[in-house]
Amino acid sequence: MTTATLDVHPGVQAFLDGGTKRLLIGGQWVDAASGKTFETKNPATGETLATVAEGDKADIDAAVAAARKAFEKGPWKKMTPSERGQLLYKIADVIEAHKDELAQLEVLDNGKTIREASSGDLPLSVDLFRYYSGWPTKIHGETTPVSVPYYPGGKFMHYTVKEALGVVGAIIPWNFPLLMACERIAPILACGNTIVLKPAEQTPLSLLRLGELLLEAGVPEGVVNIVPGFGPTAGAALAEHMDVDKVTFTGSTEVGRSVMRAAAGNLKGVSLELGGKSPNIVFDDADMAQAAKGMFMGIFYNQGQTCSSGSRVFVQKKFFDQAVESLATFAKKTVPGPGLHPKAKMGPLVSEEQMNRVLGYIETGKKEGATLVCGGNRVGDGGYFVEPTVFTDVKDDMTIAKEEIFGPVVAMMPFEDEEEVLARANNSVYGLVAGVWTQDIKKALRMAQGLKAGVVWLNCYQFVDAAAPWGGYKQSGNGREKGPQAIDEYTQTKSVWVDLN
Repeated sequence: MTTATLDVHPGVQAFLDGGTKRLLIGGQWVDAASGKTFETKNPATGETLATVAEGDKADIDAAVAAARKAFEKGPWKKMTPSERGQLLYKIADVIEAHKDELAQLEVLDNGKTIREASSGDLPLSVDLFRYYSGWPTKIHGETTPVSVPYYPGGKFMHYTVKEALGVVGAIIPWNFPLLMACERIAPILACGNTIVLKPAEQTPLSLLRLGELLLEAGVPEGVVNIVPGFGPTAGAALAEHMDVDKVTFTGSTEVGRSVMRAAAGNLKGVSLELGGKSPNIVFDDADMAQAAKGMFMGIFYNQGQTCSSGSRVFVQKKFFDQAVESLATFAKKTVPGPGLHPKAKMGPLVSEEQMNRVLGYIETGKKEGATLVCGGNRVGDGGYFVEPTVFTDVKDDMTIAKEEIFGPVVAMMPFEDEEEVLARANNSVYGLVAGVWTQDIKKALRMAQGLKAGVVWLNCYQFVDAAAPWGGYKQSGNGREKGPQAIDEYTQTKSVWVDLN
């Protein structure tokens, strides 16, 4: 791949040149109470992109107080459902107007390719606000015909009201920072809540720029607050805060457990979108050309840094060797390069720490007896690039077949029949997604019914939509984001009785 990349967008350059990035609290950009800062780096080069204010408990306290004030009084509380919907639609317009700038900022801070950011993350971010802009006027309760068995002849009217929760804390991951923030902000605001966002320390920039755009769109002060910082300080303070009504977290299962424990103090609601070790299953009657593309997209999209990666590829024995050759051929042709290169198909991993973690898993795979078909090495020494990596001769109990690697590493395993592969696919502590490739519709539907996963793709992979719920089974989390189900996550039901006697 040549070294030529896209010219940096003037808006991106102006943002990066604008000095230390500060916290958004109560509609104002402020320094951290401690005065501390940290650097965020370009994973393609290892060079510093910007200096960012480092929030911790004191800043979380201030942000929660601002969010509570905005929820209890002021223009946000007085806004009608229709007005909230119009504001969400305006936010979508503002994001769309700045889509090229935001896509580049995401690439520089996260490492993903400009193709993925421009064609995937940004359109869906816009669509999330447009989808949820229609919801505020449709959140309603019901009337219920009640009979009170211990009060014969009694007459009552009963109805329910769907109300906002209050202040929601959202801890955002580094793999899809802008998209995940929009996925939370849109339904949370649609329901009338306020929010405190804690971006991942690796990727705070797109969320801070989004904060500027939200103010530009007219979001009232204190409704959205953004506090960059580290998990053990800012993240923990948000999860355990006694005046936060709910916390939503996306990240590893291990950290998800700690968030749940921290939230127990005031028994706040918790939504968790956690890890996965997802099966991508190819039967011998599949369209092999289509399945090969699906295998590639399943594992190498976003450098494998997705909770939905199809990192366990099961192929029926008849076509196993052919499938390995097809995926290895795709992998060998995919040379990692800077995400801003217009033809880049795979960028760097997000950080040196993540790169070393993935390389460590590759070494473990080799030591445990798996066969390295291709890849497995770091590329260059100026960024955090790892070759797309394919293993065969993988046993179900090997580390690379059980643990979430979160990188471009796939374990390919043969199987005999439907019953066997269903059992092996479900033999995991995770249950986020699964893929099935077959031209037999009955087999496809049997597999969809039997797989213990929150999302099942049949003859496709890595497709999402604002209207389609997302979430996992088992240790892949609880609750659902996107779709109508997210409205339930961010509202509560009040039961009202009226005596008509």
